[in-house]
Amino acid sequence: MKTMKYISFRVLALAAIALVFALPAKAQLTDNGYANVDWQFNIPSNNHFADKASGWGMNFEGGYFVTPNFGLGMFMSYSTNHEYVGRATLPVGDGMVNTDQQHTIFQLPFGAAARYQFNRGGAWQPYIGAKLGANYAKVRSNYNLFETRDKTWGFYVSPELGLNVYPWAYGPGLHIALYYSYATNKANVLTYNVDGLNNFGFRVGLAF
Repeated sequence: MKTMKYISFRVLALAAIALVFALPAKAQLTDNGYANVDWQFNIPSNNHFADKASGWGMNFEGGYFVTPNFGLGMFMSYSTNHEYVGRATLPVGDGMVNTDQQHTIFQLPFGAAARYQFNRGGAWQPYIGAKLGANYAKVRSNYNLFETRDKTWGFYVSPELGLNVYPWAYGPGLHIALYYSYATNKANVLTYNVDGLNNFGFRVGLAF
C-alpha cells in the first residue's frame, strides 16, 4: 500500500513537471485552454464496502473555453479505498472459511467535463463544474492467500466547486476543488453487495 501511495505522488510530480516545461511563459495553457493535475482525497459514503477515506488518488482534466466563461473538456481520475474487516465465517465455494479480510474498491472514472469559470484573467478564478462519463470499478476482498473480486462498469456523474489561484504573473497556478460523485456500478463479492458508488472529497494540485 505504501508503494501505491509513492507511485501516486511520483506520477503527480512527473506530470506537473512535464506540463510546466511544455507551457509558454504565461499563467494558462493557452488564451482559451486550461488543465488541472491534482492529488485527490476520496471519501466513500454508504457504499457498505471499503468505506475508509483515502488519499490514494489523482485527477487529470483539460479543456477549452468555447465562450469567455464556459469550458468543455475531458477528464480521468482514479482512487483506491480500503477497509479492514475482522474475523468472520464466510461461505467460499462449497465450503466455509473463518478469516479476516481486506476490502478494496478501485475506481477509474473518465469522460467529458464542463465548467463555468468566473473572473477569467484574474488572480482568483472560482468555477462550478460537472463531469459525466463511465466508471470502471474493481471490488475485491483479500483473505488468507485468496482473493474474490468483481470487475464492473457504470455511469458516472460528478458536480464540482473549484478555485484556480494565480499568485504569479507567469507560470502555473494552484487548484483546489470539492466534489461529489455517484456511479451506477453494481458488484457482488462473497456475501457483500454493492449497488451504486457514492463519494465526496477534495482535490489539490496545479492549474494551467
